[in-house]
Amino acid sequence: MSTLPQPGDVRPGDVRRILEWVRQHREHLVDDLVALAEQETPSDDPGLLAKGLAHVEAWVERRLGAAERRVLHEDERHGATVVLDYPASSTELIVALGHYDTVFDAGTLAEWPVRVEGDKVSGPGVFDMKGGLVQMVWAMGALDELGVPRPSMRLVINGDEEIGSLFSRPIIEDSVTGAAAVLVFEGSAAGGAVKTARKGVGLFDVVVTGLEAHAGLDPLAGASAVDEIAAVITTLRDATDLEAGTSINVGVLSGGRRRNVIAGAATAGIDVRVATLEEQQRVERLLASHHPRDPRVTIGVEGGWNRPVMTRTAEVAHLYTLARAVATGLGVDLQEASVGGASDGNFVAALGIPVLDGLGAVGQGAHARHEAISVEGMIERTALAAGLLTTFQ
Repeated sequence: MSTLPQPGDVRPGDVRRILEWVRQHREHLVDDLVALAEQETPSDDPGLLAKGLAHVEAWVERRLGAAERRVLHEDERHGATVVLDYPASSTELIVALGHYDTVFDAGTLAEWPVRVEGDKVSGPGVFDMKGGLVQMVWAMGALDELGVPRPSMRLVINGDEEIGSLFSRPIIEDSVTGAAAVLVFEGSAAGGAVKTARKGVGLFDVVVTGLEAHAGLDPLAGASAVDEIAAVITTLRDATDLEAGTSINVGVLSGGRRRNVIAGAATAGIDVRVATLEEQQRVERLLASHHPRDPRVTIGVEGGWNRPVMTRTAEVAHLYTLARAVATGLGVDLQEASVGGASDGNFVAALGIPVLDGLGAVGQGAHARHEAISVEGMIERTALAAGLLTTFQ
């Protein structure tokens, strides 16, 4: 932690100058966000993702100039990930993470167009997390335009975050190696708080195989997979421990094929959230402990931990203290929060690299059809990110 800047390194004069400059470009920030949000980029549509990334890259180059180094990682099943390097005289490397994919299906804009109404911008993906992309780019642009020194920057922008970052995870982990800190421009927590802890996420399927038989003529010949999975679900429900930060949700359930046939198969799709490694291990033991009551039935568990726990380490807490000092210079009382949702910041934290998450938009409605952000919040957060960057010299 000794290599991290100290709150005393914050230069209030620079912070105020940055804020004023960003305010003068308010309309441009809003225009950029509207243009980004009007590019539909659902995580499961490779064609639209490719079009959306092309728009993002052209926009970044227009605002920041061409990157000194560009690496494009492509995969036919997922949105591509691009890594853009913008060096500076500083030897410190800061990595900024963001994603351009959203949870909204193609055609959503026809029913719910992007709207600007006073301080509010609403539309698909404006909060999660295209507003954050705008802030990330304009923070760098502000420093360059004002001639304020900044660290070397690496932008990592992926297109599969909303489906678990299965393709981009190793790219992210490789890209953050050697970074002094990583800033994640996901939307803020309630009230604009940054995120200093996130739960780990496990995605599992419990798969039960039974034995079919006629439910009326020969019920004893069958072994019901539905009966067995019902017992599993009850056990999982009882294992939830919200005080320990653990939730176990059976979100998808399927089984059987006819009402007059004893079910030969059943599956439960499970989402697990844990706040500690100890709870993660407890859930693992629980999932491995299921044994069928009927010996003719088999129970298997598929899947695994999608994102590790993001713990509030001393380094993470220090980054928050640094950001809070910058925010004070903006007249903002910056709070912190621990949240149940996960992000690509979880991967970074697991590597022991200082990370600060939730630096993106101030708003609400993530993944819902009332996503919206505050324009004033976008301006303040852009200045906050820029001010934070100035401390890494």
